[in-house]
Amino acid sequence: MARRNSLDNSATLTLTPMIDVMTVLLAVFVVTTPMMTSGLDLDLPKAGHGSVSGDDHAIQLSVDNRGRYYMGKAEMTKSAIVKKMLAMKTENEKLTIMINGDQAASYGQVIELMGALKDAGFARVGLRTRIPD
Repeated sequence: MARRNSLDNSATLTLTPMIDVMTVLLAVFVVTTPMMTSGLDLDLPKAGHGSVSGDDHAIQLSVDNRGRYYMGKAEMTKSAIVKKMLAMKTENEKLTIMINGDQAASYGQVIELMGALKDAGFARVGLRTRIPD
């Protein structure tokens, strides 16, 4: 009577979990990449040379000169933006958000969005400016 080697059964490699993880990562990048660029033609306020001009890896939110809020090119309400950001925060705890406020936008509208994000628990929220010529 021949004995079976117990190592023969455990020598297989299962790729299914790795494929599942890669599919989820691909879906996250496909959804978040369009939101990383503003897409709107805004007249950003000028600031000093030492100011922050924006993080290329941050999610870009915009407030136009009429006080409307945008994520990418999609117009959204302030509460919808906060909900979307909270959903994205579950995937990335260190999510950075940059708010692009048009120079003619109401200061109150820009600060209301920033305050709503801060109240929702986001620590890394900034305002984007352009460097003077």
